[in-house]
Amino acid sequence: MHNSRYSQIKKFATAAKATFKIEKPFKLHKLDNGPASTVTLTPEDAIKIYENLVMLRRIENAANTMYKEKLIRGFCHLYTGQEAVAVGIRSMLRKVDTVVTSYRCHGWAQLMSGDMFGVLAEIAGCKSGRSRGKGGSMHIYAKNFYGGNAIVGSQIPLGAGIAFAHKYRNDGGVCFAVYGDGAANQGQAFEAYNIAKLWNLPCVFVCENNIYGMGTSIKRSSASTEFYKRGDYIPGVWVDGMDVLASREAARYAIEHCNSGKGPLIMEMETYRFTGHSMSDPGTSYRTREEVKQMRENRDPIKVFREKVTSTGLVTAAKLKELSNRIREEVNDAFERIKVEKESGPEDLAADIYQKNLHPSIRGIIPNAPLAHANFYKQENDFIPLEKKEKKN
Repeated sequence: MHNSRYSQIKKFATAAKATFKIEKPFKLHKLDNGPASTVTLTPEDAIKIYENLVMLRRIENAANTMYKEKLIRGFCHLYTGQEAVAVGIRSMLRKVDTVVTSYRCHGWAQLMSGDMFGVLAEIAGCKSGRSRGKGGSMHIYAKNFYGGNAIVGSQIPLGAGIAFAHKYRNDGGVCFAVYGDGAANQGQAFEAYNIAKLWNLPCVFVCENNIYGMGTSIKRSSASTEFYKRGDYIPGVWVDGMDVLASREAARYAIEHCNSGKGPLIMEMETYRFTGHSMSDPGTSYRTREEVKQMRENRDPIKVFREKVTSTGLVTAAKLKELSNRIREEVNDAFERIKVEKESGPEDLAADIYQKNLHPSIRGIIPNAPLAHANFYKQENDFIPLEKKEKKN
């Protein structure tokens, strides 16, 4: 078995494993020890991480184009530049762990579902989307993924609630509640911190600090910009969120911390979005084009990771190019399919309100004109539309 594996990886690697040092040290709050400062990867690990990074970038590139071609209506918030946070954390999650995040959720939806077409179709409001087109860009779900949430900061107390469910069930799971620096000043965040620590809930509060809350710099909006210390009585870790390996080790540490019965943890992931806050924001009125250019050139998480794994012989540049080309073709094909997909119909209006509806109809806004309730999803189908499930089978 070992010889067979070795013969396989020789096709795209010259090293069986490689060890990397975390370049920017972790900063700790109320902790004696932090995440590991070195990371060892196999070629298989590197390929999976790179594949996920590139897939997230391609999905957001497609969403960008879809918005400009008016295939997306409403809001659209891209994750471009922040991929290392989600990919690093996701690589350490177990089947029992859960995630809830903000409206900037396309990347997390892809990582938790593995359903690239379903994610893009949902963003476009198509019936074949993850939420049958009713959720759109900000409300996408998957098994153990409690969505995108459009209300700023609402996912923080939701995360504490999901963590409470883990503790109540004693299933060993940990919830990662992901929010931005713009939501970090809200009162509900501190209420969630309080109850999470009071009950020692297995919750990791992940602050994705991309330096700007909409168009306002953290220096102008926050009296304290050390978000990992915001929990006061809750331990915290600062992480370089542009380094996927740092995110990976921080997630590993966070899960171990919560599972040891020590209660919640706050992780500040310092990252950077290359685009504006949303598609309606050019992102250049509150920061210079030169700043964005420098970040793209020197701190792009995909570029940085690619240089690490190719320079150590862990994966060849040719193999990574092959992966990138394949992913580009897959996303392009999905994009073309979405152009002819059907939108949600009137029958979806009152559908899937309940998992088990006790009444055959739902009261609408017009008296004596109830709406028929229908179930298009089943829990065991992991939110896959029934007709899509049948096609798979």
